[in-house]
Amino acid sequence: MEVKIGVVYTPHEMIVEIDDDASTVSAAIDSVFSNGDAVFWLTDTKGRRVGVPTDKIAYVEVGSDVADRHVGFGAR
Repeated sequence: MEVKIGVVYTPHEMIVEIDDDASTVSAAIDSVFSNGDAVFWLTDTKGRRVGVPTDKIAYVEVGSDVADRHVGFGAR
C-alpha cells in the first residue's frame, strides 16, 4: 500500500510503500495525533523506518495497494 504524506513548507510529498492495510495506517495516524506524539513513524516494505514530525504534517493520503495499479500498454 502507498502512503503519501504532505509536509508543511515542502512542495513535494513523501511516498512510502508499506505492507499494512488502510485501517491499520488510519488507526496509527489517529493514535499519533490524539496522543500528542511528536513523530509519526512508518516502516516501509524494505524494513526502513521513516519518521515525520507531527507538527509538520499537512496531510496524509492512504492509497490503494501498489499491486493493483496497471502501467503501460497492458493497462486496463
